[in-house]
Amino acid sequence: MLHVAGLLAMMIHAACLQAGDAATRTVASMSALSPMGQPGRWQLLFSDEFDGSSLDRGKWVTCYWWNNNGCTNLGNRELQWYRPQNVTVGGGLLHLGARRERVRGHEGAYYDYTSGLVSTGRDVEDLGRAPRFAFQYGYVEMRAQVPAGRGLFPAFWMLPITHEPKPEIDVMEVIGQEPGILHTYFHYRDADGVERRRGADSRTVDLSAGWHVFAADWQPGRIIWYLDGVERWRYQDAHDVPDEPMYLLVNLAVGGKWPGPPDNSTRLPAELLVDYVRVWRRIDR
Repeated sequence: MLHVAGLLAMMIHAACLQAGDAATRTVASMSALSPMGQPGRWQLLFSDEFDGSSLDRGKWVTCYWWNNNGCTNLGNRELQWYRPQNVTVGGGLLHLGARRERVRGHEGAYYDYTSGLVSTGRDVEDLGRAPRFAFQYGYVEMRAQVPAGRGLFPAFWMLPITHEPKPEIDVMEVIGQEPGILHTYFHYRDADGVERRRGADSRTVDLSAGWHVFAADWQPGRIIWYLDGVERWRYQDAHDVPDEPMYLLVNLAVGGKWPGPPDNSTRLPAELLVDYVRVWRRIDR
């Protein structure tokens, strides 16, 4: 498993804690809120209720750290080019919109789709720059309505602030042509450095037909995934569970190795709608 080490990591971690303290002060008036279905006492570390008219740039960036007037995920062979224009806030919601439109992106290549992504990490390569928000252990929750349609791929997930691709905690993934299946996964490297994946594919109601709360409780030695406050899966091999600061991502991908491309049945434009994103720390243990 990857660990944060050395002076640089200590500096980054201190910056994250400072950012977390600022976020805690910002959301102090919402301290009565608690995670859905979770007993005990919680401290709210981060919250965005999307009540304004534009994205809070103090909390979010709109690309991965390899941002170059937009970005995509070549490793997944995704078909969209992420742009800030596809990220809007209005009516108390975050809108991540996928559209059919041809644009020029990575190394001059053309993309047939655009879409939106937000991250509390960085949109620059420089590790000396603090992420917007990162934390080490906590309860992560998002209330959202996912779109249906072949080739659409909404996700809510977490990555380490070191810019390493592992570990990765997938709080929620849904494939647009299978909106009745919730995918909850954990990607990591074992003691020998071999990439591993563990998770569950849970049959649910049609998640595109209404609003649902997606969550994960990440604590030392375990991760538990929830849908609407009900446990769906857990991982408890303490040797593999991350113990380093991580940041949040929410995105609506189009195409890729897993969902495949859209077809004539896919209705575009489509949107991933988000009511709120919150992170708590348990304080009663």
